[in-house]
Amino acid sequence: MPVQEYETVRAEVADRILTVTLDRPEKLNAFNPRMMADLLDVLDVADADDDIRVIVVTGAGRGFCAGADVSAGGSSFDHRKAGAWHRDTGGRVALRIFSSTKPVIAAINGPAAGVGASMTLPMDIRLASTSAKFGFVFARRGIVPESAASWFLPRAVGMQRAMEWVATGRVFGPDEALAAGLVRSVHPPEELLPAAYALAREIAENTSAVSVALSRQMMWRMLGEPHPMAAHRLDSRIMSQIGGGPDPVEGVQSFLAKRPPAFPGRVSKDMPPLYPWWQEEDFRPLEEQAPASQGQG
Repeated sequence: MPVQEYETVRAEVADRILTVTLDRPEKLNAFNPRMMADLLDVLDVADADDDIRVIVVTGAGRGFCAGADVSAGGSSFDHRKAGAWHRDTGGRVALRIFSSTKPVIAAINGPAAGVGASMTLPMDIRLASTSAKFGFVFARRGIVPESAASWFLPRAVGMQRAMEWVATGRVFGPDEALAAGLVRSVHPPEELLPAAYALAREIAENTSAVSVALSRQMMWRMLGEPHPMAAHRLDSRIMSQIGGGPDPVEGVQSFLAKRPPAFPGRVSKDMPPLYPWWQEEDFRPLEEQAPASQGQG
C-alpha cells in the first residue's frame, strides 16, 4: 500500500518492507532538490513507523539514478549565491540514510552515476542488476565527490580502488563493483527485486527491530573510532541496559522452543536509555570552524 504521494518517488509498504522507487524514468531518475525533499520525508516516515522493518530503494524504468539533473546547463553546480552556507543536497540524503533506524537495501537496477552512485554508499547492502553501471564521475564534470562520498567510499572499497574510480571518473560494470565489494551480489534484471525482498524478509521475519536498529548505528558509528575499546565500552553498556528486556527473553525462549520469534520491542519506545549515545553533528560552514589565527602571519 502507498505510504503517501510524492512527486519524484513512489513509496509502498508490503510485508513490513518499504519500497522506495526513484520515479523520474524519463530523466533516468536524475536527482534534483525535489527528490532530496521527497527522500528526506519518506525516511522520516519510515523511522516513525514501527511496522516498517526494512527499506528497499530502487529505480523506475531502465535506470537507478543517472546523477544530478543538469538541465540548467553550465550553471547546474553554481552555488555561489549560497556561499559558505550552501549544503550539498546529496549529502543531506546520505546523512539521513546514515542516521536511519531501519536497514536500507539498494536494488540497483540500471545506471547509477554521480549522486546516483554515492547516495547508495550509506545504504547497508547493495545488490545490482547485470544491466547496472556505476560511475563516480565528478572529476569529469569539474566538481568533487559529494553525498559525503569521500568518507563513505574508501570505507566501502578501500582507498586505492576509491581513488582510482574518483580520479578517472570512468563508468564500470557490475562485475567490477562486485569484485571490489561495492555490491553484495549481481542478478539478472528479473531476479534483482526478488533477491532484495528475500533478504529484507529474512530481516523482518527473524530479528528484533530494536536489535537491528542498535546494531546498525553501532556498526556505522564505530567506523570512525580509532580503537576497538570504544566498541567494547559501548556494547558492554548497551548489553547491560537491554539484556534483561523482553526481546532477549523472547529470543532465547523461541530458540529453545524451536519456533519463530515474536519480538515485542518497538524502536519508537523501547530503545535503551543510552540511545542515542552520540552527539549529532551540526552543519556549519568550514569558515566558522577555521582557527582564528588562520591567514595571519
